[in-house]
Amino acid sequence: MNILTRAIPAAFVVFGQLAFSQTVPAPESPCPMHASHLGADAHRAMVESHGDQAMGFPHDKTTHHFRLEEDGGAIEVTANDPKDSANIDAIRMHLAHIAELFTHGDFSTPMFVHDSIPPGVTTMKLMKEKIHFAYREVGAGGRVSLSSEDAVARAAIHDFLRFQITDHRTGDAMELAGTR
Repeated sequence: MNILTRAIPAAFVVFGQLAFSQTVPAPESPCPMHASHLGADAHRAMVESHGDQAMGFPHDKTTHHFRLEEDGGAIEVTANDPKDSANIDAIRMHLAHIAELFTHGDFSTPMFVHDSIPPGVTTMKLMKEKIHFAYREVGAGGRVSLSSEDAVARAAIHDFLRFQITDHRTGDAMELAGTR
């Protein structure tokens, strides 16, 4: 094999590597908030991914609601398809488990899902004996009620649920019905 036959393929490799290693500047975004949009999108993707792992059912086949109520509030999850028995069963098992964990002051699941300590969690852990956590089935899903007669505990519940509304982008009311 002559030197030219070996040199030509080597030249293609070297020049090809040089061509692909050059960095091309990204076009400027017309939106001054572009970086925060990307951060928000990445956070949302993380919340959805962690949520799917922790809950055992996919977020895109279910609907979450976080309800503020006078005595505290509720977490409700339903399957989008009322005939989707696999996800309905998974929702019910997860929410029954969440009610049990919360009763014992274990908020590790929402901390994992959100990759942070949600507002209200520290107070709810400290005041777990003053908060009643109750699970019940609802059509195509389940509900965990969080209630307390203690004003500080109720405020912590409301802070926790408001955070959930915002981070999951559910569009649920951020205020009690009578305080709007």
